[in-house]
Amino acid sequence: MPVNQTICNFGWKALEFNLISVDEKTYSLKNIKGDNGTVIVFICNHCPYVKNIAERLSYESKELINIGIKTVAIMSNDVVQYPEDSFENMKEFTKLYNFDFPYLFDEQQDVAKSYGAFCTPDFFGFNKFLELQYRGRLDSGTMNTNDTKIERELFNAMELISKTSKGPLKQNASIGCTIKWK
Repeated sequence: MPVNQTICNFGWKALEFNLISVDEKTYSLKNIKGDNGTVIVFICNHCPYVKNIAERLSYESKELINIGIKTVAIMSNDVVQYPEDSFENMKEFTKLYNFDFPYLFDEQQDVAKSYGAFCTPDFFGFNKFLELQYRGRLDSGTMNTNDTKIERELFNAMELISKTSKGPLKQNASIGCTIKWK
């Protein structure tokens, strides 16, 4: 059943983390933040909503890097109940969708809880000061990829944030599957 995430808490400061990525390296927020902003998105491998946007997420991350915005994805689901979300399957998911950003494993679910992550996908867009300015969806496509005109909501918001450090007041909540808690 799809759920909507909560609204943007403008100015909330991103919390530090140290998590292993699919490349077997450990990353912290301070080491991966972008010069003009950072997108942290909570995703998983099995969610149909994530699968539907994964190619577009890969594309947008490549576009965002051109304006000084880095992207990082975090997987926080319980892999015992959802083995499709395992670390090994995260590696395959990364290859399948050509992710060029860190895909981190939040095995203890501490990061998802501290961020108040709610669903997959759940997007957090921070300015260069690591202040939350966007908590919306990737784009208007959601589950309807047949739409020929998809509004690039995340990209447009992050472009604004890269220039002004402020996010748009109008934001559409992401929809997805709930995070699978232990």
